[in-house]
Amino acid sequence: MAYNSVGWFEIPVVDMNRAKVFYETVFDITISVHDLGGLIMGWFPSAEGKKGASGSLVQHQMYIPSATHGPLLYFTCVDLAIELSRVVAAKGEILKEKTEIGGGHGFMALVKDTEGNRIALHSLI
Repeated sequence: MAYNSVGWFEIPVVDMNRAKVFYETVFDITISVHDLGGLIMGWFPSAEGKKGASGSLVQHQMYIPSATHGPLLYFTCVDLAIELSRVVAAKGEILKEKTEIGGGHGFMALVKDTEGNRIALHSLI
């Protein structure tokens, strides 16, 4: 393959400001918010030419947050324990603590964000 399978992701939100604070706090990043004619998008920072995909928080009536339905996004971390330690302070919920995947594939954890979405964290250590 000449490219990675995932090129972009969108995370549904009900309250853009609340979701923005959650993701900025957990991942220590800055999200830029843009109103595209009623479709409110909070763009994650992008590292051009680096591995992985960028994406956006999205607030619109067509987007409905869910902790049980739809795809599960895995956010890459150096050590997911760092991001996991920020979740509760950012008003999120830890659904599954740091757990070894096995087979040398590293570790994962599950988190519910402030909007009710289930996301995963992944790291090799």
